[in-house]
Amino acid sequence: MSAPGAPDTSGHRAARPPRVRFAPSPTGHLHVGGARTALFNYLFARNAGGTFVLRIEDTDRARSSDEMTRSILDAMEWLGLDFDEGPYHQADGLERHRADAHRLLELGAAYRCFCPPPPGRAGRPDPEACGCATLSRADEEARAAAGEPFALRFRVPDGETAWDDAVHGRRAVANEHVQDFVLLRSDGTPVYNLAVVSDDIEMGITLVLRGDDHLSNTPKQILLYRALGAPLPTFAHVPMILGPDGRRLSKRHGGTSVEAYREQGILPEALFNFLALLGWSPGDDREVMEPSELIEAFSLGRILKKSAVFDPEKLTWLNRQHITRMPIDRLVELASGPLQALGVPPSIFEERPERVREVLDVVRERGDTVEAVALQAAPFFLDEVTYEEAAVTKFWKRPAEAAELLRAARDRLAEVASFEPDTLEHAIRQLAATKDVSAGKIIHPLRVAQMGTSVSPGIFVVLSLMGRERVLGRIDRALGYLDAMAAAEGAGADAE
Repeated sequence: MSAPGAPDTSGHRAARPPRVRFAPSPTGHLHVGGARTALFNYLFARNAGGTFVLRIEDTDRARSSDEMTRSILDAMEWLGLDFDEGPYHQADGLERHRADAHRLLELGAAYRCFCPPPPGRAGRPDPEACGCATLSRADEEARAAAGEPFALRFRVPDGETAWDDAVHGRRAVANEHVQDFVLLRSDGTPVYNLAVVSDDIEMGITLVLRGDDHLSNTPKQILLYRALGAPLPTFAHVPMILGPDGRRLSKRHGGTSVEAYREQGILPEALFNFLALLGWSPGDDREVMEPSELIEAFSLGRILKKSAVFDPEKLTWLNRQHITRMPIDRLVELASGPLQALGVPPSIFEERPERVREVLDVVRERGDTVEAVALQAAPFFLDEVTYEEAAVTKFWKRPAEAAELLRAARDRLAEVASFEPDTLEHAIRQLAATKDVSAGKIIHPLRVAQMGTSVSPGIFVVLSLMGRERVLGRIDRALGYLDAMAAAEGAGADAE
């Protein structure tokens, strides 16, 4: 990793565009909490004209994997979180981490700890109990020269460590509550807090915006900044995300990774919008917002102090809103795969592009996902439809009666001069009046005949989009199905 410039050791940063970072560990997929952290950093950087850095914290080689790194990068790209620098890899800074630790040793801010880890608490001996904190430098060096294994441990000074958190306000921790902590393990590998501070100094990070599960690390990191003579960044800790049951969001609440929501048909702009509103508010009543609007409105001051609740129903609602509002050509692009999977010929998209746009524009408000929209659109392009059992049971439960009304409807639809929605509605409602039945008695069986389902856009819009030839053909097929049902019922009655 290359530094953007030497740090100002006066304790104050020179005025310059902010630099923020997202630093995931490649030990799993990008989950909702991490995605929100990345998003808030991205929004802050874009709003302030700053730099968004991506750093992969892969010093834990045993748990890190290239596959998870690729998964995180793919998820960020899909969400639209384009970073300006990186991805850097924390493991590449190993020698610098060690050099910083030994620099602290030379400054007297760290010491060698020869304590063996106690059983059951590996890596966490009590330095005061074993007396290493009070060893003279000569004793330390003699034991080290004799080959005795040791860790490097930071010497926490007296007093307190305080900072102004951009979310929580003034925070202070008495240093007596912070145990001397390990910088380098006995095998020479750095511990998290050292590596993070070393990397953030090297990268010139001016704002550390992360989840409040890191609050306990902040005093230790501030002490390291000060001991290394580096200016402090601003710290901002975002409250955790809770599930609908009020408990911390976890796998028991369903899919919690970006990848899982992508597979469920959630659009990237909908998840982007949803995550932005998890613990942040634009300060007005807006809920459906495009990335550009979120960038313009974002500020640290509007991050909420209380935990956010992950509401799957709101995510679904936002997904529907973004489907409704997206440019029709993009919807066509997204829906083409699901439509072809449902049997719609690929040639339709080249031969009748305007009709595809027209149909998708009509049905788009009726689906929570693009796949659901495609399911609504497919009957307009298929030669035949499959009748849903629930629709048949509900609206064709008296097959002879349904067939009689459909025959009458067919005759009326065959002779109407125009196949426009208004004309079709007038014809069907006039037929209902003539038959002395409610219009629904005709409309519902007619919908099943055309769509195979009990729900659809307005039936007269459906008929108009289908066109006369397809509508009449589907009524003929439905009549054959109903006549067979009626005959089967009659045969069953005779047998009794």
